[in-house]
Order: sequence, then C-alpha cells, then structure tokens
Amino acid sequence: MKKLKARDLKDLNLLKHYRIIRKWACKNNDLNDADLELLIYFDCMEFFSKHDFEIGTYSYSWDNRRWNRLLKEDWIVVWRHRNRTTQKYNIYKVSFKCKQLISKMYRIMLGEDDIPSSERRNKLIKGDSYTDKVLTQAIYNVNKDKQR
Repeated sequence: MKKLKARDLKDLNLLKHYRIIRKWACKNNDLNDADLELLIYFDCMEFFSKHDFEIGTYSYSWDNRRWNRLLKEDWIVVWRHRNRTTQKYNIYKVSFKCKQLISKMYRIMLGEDDIPSSERRNKLIKGDSYTDKVLTQAIYNVNKDKQR
C-alpha cells in the first residue's frame, strides 16, 4: 500500500468544497457543525465509550445535551451494553444513518455524487432565508465543478 503524502491529498482536491458540503449535511440533518465533526471523529474510531466522547469534545463548543441528543436521534447506538460485573460501561458506535451520511459526504467530496438539488431532498433549495439562497447558488457551483 502506498503511503499518502500531503501533496496527494491536495491533488485530490478533497477539501475544496468541504465547507459547503458540511453546511448542506448539517442543515438537512438538523445537526450543528460540532456535532457533525464529532460524528466523523467517532466514525474513524469505530467503537468508543462515553469517556472517549468527553475527550473528543475538548476542542468543540460546549453543549451539555450533545451526548443525549445524538443518542436520542439515533446518530450513536449502543454496541455492547454494560452488565455491572464484567463490562463496566457501554460501548457505542455510530449508527447506520450516520455512516450513510458520512459516506455520502465523502462521495460528494471525491466527485462521485452531487449534492441533491431537489426541494424534496435538500431543505436549502427552498430558499427560506438569504443564507439558504447563497448556499443554494454555492451548491449549484459545486455540482458544476467536475474537477473536485
């Protein structure tokens, strides 16, 4: 396996449209930026505990309800329950829903997929606010860019 270098990542243009893709993912899934980036961090870990969550949130804005919200909205699921004798704590993993969103983001960044541009699949296209209208134009520009 070839080792990736910084130049290889730059040549892929992987992060060229990351901001717009992130905004699209957050707006359409009722997440904030910190939640999405934390979920990407957890997806890289595969399995994690609540302690790993506490370590992972040091660099994000403080949100006391984040853990319970991500659990309740099925972004995180329990992989192994604790039993108070041999397993002292629950082990978690990201849900299928979360994995699908993250893989969709990766496919868009690589140019394999486009950001959805129908009102049914993308809340931003309705243009309810000025920001939505600006992001809609940015989405059209990302979809036109075949050099991503």
